[in-house]
Amino acid sequence: MSVKISPYIVMNGNCAEAVAFYEKVLQAKNLGLSRFSDMPDPDHPLPDEAKDRVQHAALEFDGNTLLFSDTFPGNPYQLGDQLSIAITSNDSERLQSIFAGLSDGGQVLMELQKTFWSPAFGMVRDKFGITWQVSTEQ
Repeated sequence: MSVKISPYIVMNGNCAEAVAFYEKVLQAKNLGLSRFSDMPDPDHPLPDEAKDRVQHAALEFDGNTLLFSDTFPGNPYQLGDQLSIAITSNDSERLQSIFAGLSDGGQVLMELQKTFWSPAFGMVRDKFGITWQVSTEQ
């Protein structure tokens, strides 16, 4: 039961370009790229400007993983805030404890909850202003 930490880079509509750039520069393996239009949610139709944006992408190189996404149209985007830390594990109890600890004195941005990609995913900005994406592996 290990815990992995990866940098998570958020772009503003140019994520696919950034992934291609870093894939080439870092000689990385592209582990996949999905767009918001790939999300299975018939109850919430996507605006046209969201469909081609990247929902999630991952690159692997030299034992490291870089994660990426675009912002959703209409969400604020501030240069300097585009990097967060993704923490993943198959130990859901440990991740719940980590999420609770990071939340203490911080701000929960998204409660831990089931998503189509994870049994438990949540986001929190800790008391030092660092944003964490906490995710249980399937």
